[in-house]
Amino acid sequence: MAVQDLSRDTSISRDRTGQRRRYGLLVPAFAVLFVGLMLPLCIVVVYSFLTPGPFGGVVWSPQPDAYVQFLFDKDLFDDSLIFQTAYLEIFGRSFAFAAVATVVTLAVGFPTAWFIVTQPPRRRFLLLFLLTVPYWVNLLIRTLALLFILRDEGPLNTSLIATGLADAPLELAYTRFAILLGLIYSYLPFIVLPIYAALDRLDMRLVEAAHDLYASRWRVMFGVVVPLARPGIVAGCLLVFIPSIGSYLAPDILGGGRELLAGNLIAQQFQGSRNWPFGSAAAVILMSTVLIGLLIFVRQQTKFGPAAIQ
Repeated sequence: MAVQDLSRDTSISRDRTGQRRRYGLLVPAFAVLFVGLMLPLCIVVVYSFLTPGPFGGVVWSPQPDAYVQFLFDKDLFDDSLIFQTAYLEIFGRSFAFAAVATVVTLAVGFPTAWFIVTQPPRRRFLLLFLLTVPYWVNLLIRTLALLFILRDEGPLNTSLIATGLADAPLELAYTRFAILLGLIYSYLPFIVLPIYAALDRLDMRLVEAAHDLYASRWRVMFGVVVPLARPGIVAGCLLVFIPSIGSYLAPDILGGGRELLAGNLIAQQFQGSRNWPFGSAAAVILMSTVLIGLLIFVRQQTKFGPAAIQ
């Protein structure tokens, strides 16, 4: 009996030691998350409640003026607050661009992922390689290259004029179309790859069974394939929508600064206006809005239990 107790105690001690070692492996990851994410986020939140310095930076005098400035203007004569929607319109425009880009990337990305997953294994690898190889290049370089394609003297307009499809160069650069195209081009793989991963796990026997039961192609696609690929679709849409809201390069380079979006507004406060507290407040408001929307979405998805997500 004593031998069994000793053996059990030894086993428990080994389990605890192994558990501590496994937890120790998480320390580097948590350190990186703290230094790279939590610490800068805390700094931004603190800065949003401070006073802007005369030449940039902040003055350590706490006040909520940055958040008040987001919704109100001060009257020049009596300092009364006047409600204004300028910044709300900028944020709304950013959400609209992100929503349209997400819908278009989904419309393009889902058929692309389905085509890839139905190919032989060797061809799948080649197609995935071709899909991702342009994204080995820096985003700034790719955005500038897209601008050169869209400009009046670019290859696109030159080809349209040469083929007789256009009499004069089309105004493509520095437009809303260019911004949307830049967002779609920048984040398209972010939606293709999660959907591909979900479709790759799909049991094709279910598709064959649906065809055997005389279901049409559209019924099979929207009644069998899409519901089973829903986790990948949701993940891909989030991976496109969230970075599109705060995108900076596409509106600045492809839009020529004509359409002020949330990312450009925040950048201007740190670079041109030197109003770091308001830039921090705008970043916090944007992040909080996205986070609240995600929490509401997750709550709706889990309202009926885990089966609702599947």
